Amino acid sequence: MEALLLFIAIFSVATVRCESLAWSVVASNRTTFTLRNNCQYTVWPGTLSGNGAAVLGGGGFELAPHDVISFSAPPGWSGRFWARTGCSFSNNTAVGPKCATGDCGGELNCTLGGTPPVTLAEFTLANQANEKDFYDVSLVDGYNVGIGITALGKLPKGSSCGYAGCVSDVNARCPPELRVKKRNTTETIACMSACEAFQTDQYCCTGDHSVPRSCGPTKYSKLFKAACPSAYSYAYDDPTSTFTCSAGTKYLVTFCPSGATAKAAHFWPRLPGHFLHH
Repeated sequence: MEALLLFIAIFSVATVRCESLAWSVVASNRTTFTLRNNCQYTVWPGTLSGNGAAVLGGGGFELAPHDVISFSAPPGWSGRFWARTGCSFSNNTAVGPKCATGDCGGELNCTLGGTPPVTLAEFTLANQANEKDFYDVSLVDGYNVGIGITALGKLPKGSSCGYAGCVSDVNARCPPELRVKKRNTTETIACMSACEAFQTDQYCCTGDHSVPRSCGPTKYSKLFKAACPSAYSYAYDDPTSTFTCSAGTKYLVTFCPSGATAKAAHFWPRLPGHFLHH
């Protein structure tokens, strides 16, 4: 009996230690996201979880030019980031949009997605250490602010953690029929997708154009692709737009990236400006 009790005690301790080790491994695989505002104006990033997981950054916050903020996500997190522009949250009793672009129901802390046209950074993180993260930048809902995603630090051997996103400004080349103007001005602050502007099967990849072979690039998606060569420009733009990286990789999401951002994608970048703890 004493021998049996001793065995049970040893087995229980070993089980607890194994469970603790497993938990520590999972915890160590938390993914750090760093958001940097490289724009010459303030943006209000929105964050939204796609699977009921942790709310990152409180759902939304203000980020001044050159400011940087960092927070982490648990394994398996899925969601998106985007930039809102021209926001004013000083009157909390007012009803309606509070941002010129990317508004999420008039709230600082988003519980809804950004109103198109809006550029999206999308992630689905691995559940296990031996799985892959998936990420992309999407212009399927239009464009308001350029976004670039860079995998940070020394990347695992054999990784294909490419740069996703933009190298120039779509708004500067947006055709007149897709432009969204700042109120009472001629300034273009966003560029609609052709789907949103024209609502046709051809541009929305619906109806007779609902499969890849019948929904290819258009003159409008090609314009988006020229400014953001590694971003989704239309629904079936997969081959050059979806990226993977090892679980636990750290990511930099840059608003208003430049061509230099893409070229430096495989190096740990220097993060200038004010670092905000969240």
